[in-house]
Amino acid sequence: MYDAPTNLETAVTQNDIKISADNVQVHYGDTHAIKDVSVEIEDKTVTAFIGPSGCGKSTFLRTLNRMNDTIDICRVTGNILLDGEDIYDPKVDPVQLRAKVGMVFQKPNPFPKSIYDNIAYGPRIHGLANSKADLDVIVEKSLRRGAIWNEVKDRLHAPGTGLSGGQQQRLCIARAVATEPEVLLMDEPCSALDPIATAQVEELIDELRKSYSVVIVTHSMQQAARVSQKTAFFHLGNLVEYDDTSKIFTNPKDERTESYITGRIG
Repeated sequence: MYDAPTNLETAVTQNDIKISADNVQVHYGDTHAIKDVSVEIEDKTVTAFIGPSGCGKSTFLRTLNRMNDTIDICRVTGNILLDGEDIYDPKVDPVQLRAKVGMVFQKPNPFPKSIYDNIAYGPRIHGLANSKADLDVIVEKSLRRGAIWNEVKDRLHAPGTGLSGGQQQRLCIARAVATEPEVLLMDEPCSALDPIATAQVEELIDELRKSYSVVIVTHSMQQAARVSQKTAFFHLGNLVEYDDTSKIFTNPKDERTESYITGRIG
């Protein structure tokens, strides 16, 4: 039976939902990778996807900006709405969609260009700057949002590939926000980083959620507990449980979630 929200549990209104996925299935050829996943992702919230390796969390993440379109044998069915609009509608340009739904990958992947041109690339191709002065403003703003401006402001024309691993990942986050996205997807963004760089990126994620809906795939339950407000647990292609992070980690409803969190499966 549905319990009406108490004062402590204010109901989420439809306006708070940024992405709504309904009955999503993903097939790679004959392999059924994602099975009937339905979830509503809130705006200005960090949502963590957790689960064992191969459970489908990264595959599902990639449905949210149609990255799976690049794989010939991949077929996605069901509905995914961004602000109420179907992102798989044939009229939707995937390139424009990816400007609105930015992505940061597991391994830092700066372009083989200068730090400045790494940031300027997206705004240039999407026509977001009318002049060099406009571009300068976007580059500085994005590098500040990526919490790396003070470290690179005196060497903007040095190659991005010359930065440390943690700096490269923050550069990639700055590059992702340069096109003014509404959603940021992060696929294990700290797995290639040392503990100090990881802490810097986690701090940045907490800052970014003031402006964006952030969805992070992480293999670290400790990281999910630290950075997210909502957590989704995936297992064998199914979304087993989705709730407030505190509830998932302290009082999960499904015994599979409890088994994963206590280390009995994984």
